[in-house]
Amino acid sequence: MANLILLGLCFTAGIVLRRYLKLPQGTPAVLNAFIINISYPALVLLYVHRLHLRLDLLLPISAGWLFFALSFVVIRWLGKRMKWTRSTIGCMILLCGLGNTSFLGLPMIEVFFGKDGIPIGLLLDQFGSFLVLSTVGIIVASVYSGSTLDKRTIIRRIVTFPPFLSMLAALILIPLNFPPELEQVFERLGQTLAPLALVSVGFQLRVSHFREYRKSVVLGLFLKMLIFPLVLFGVYSMISGERGLLFNVMIFESAMPPMITAAIIAAEYHLEERLAAMLAAVGIIVSFLSLTGWWWVLTVL
Repeated sequence: MANLILLGLCFTAGIVLRRYLKLPQGTPAVLNAFIINISYPALVLLYVHRLHLRLDLLLPISAGWLFFALSFVVIRWLGKRMKWTRSTIGCMILLCGLGNTSFLGLPMIEVFFGKDGIPIGLLLDQFGSFLVLSTVGIIVASVYSGSTLDKRTIIRRIVTFPPFLSMLAALILIPLNFPPELEQVFERLGQTLAPLALVSVGFQLRVSHFREYRKSVVLGLFLKMLIFPLVLFGVYSMISGERGLLFNVMIFESAMPPMITAAIIAAEYHLEERLAAMLAAVGIIVSFLSLTGWWWVLTVL
């Protein structure tokens, strides 16, 4: 519960800092740069290094990839029908295809399913959502940013993406034990991710932006937090045939609101950053009700 209170306070702090303390408009860019280059890589080095991979855990890993593929197909089709700009389509693909499976997802899993569900959530986050963002997510952002990029440039952007490099390092170093002091450093740096990201999103939140993007926000959240998870629920019900903790956490994570880091990447690539911030911010607010509903569906029905 303390984690949820922290998220709410940091989100509110971002709004207050912008409204009353008159910080520079470039503040979110500075916070985002710290998150991408310091906070997220530290978190990846800490948790990916601790993972113990098993064949049966491929199921939750695949959920993140299937979810993004579903978003890509549906949003591209909708974008053409609704005559969205390339920037809007790219933003919607990223935000509707990637969930907040880490610093909102993990606390929510602990609240609703207990600590036994956290390793499953970590696996889905690191090798599902995070790996999707670091590879095909960067490709989508590059292609829809409007700049002319060749394959070599896109590949370079992926392999030089700091969280991706930290994930490779963490996997290579799995046979070695990190010194306790180094783990503490990674943990302290990683703990800055959630507060800074929520402050950044809160700072960018404007009521006028919601009026401007109201239809896109409502549609995006409807797809991300209800329709797409329902599709995964049906697909994996047919595949696994079992409804245990692994299945429940997998579907619960898929119903998370849009990923804040995806909103940060959208801003970095100039993909309707105001829409991205609105999707991430409003999604967090709505999620407190929607995730309670999903928990009831998964555990009671």
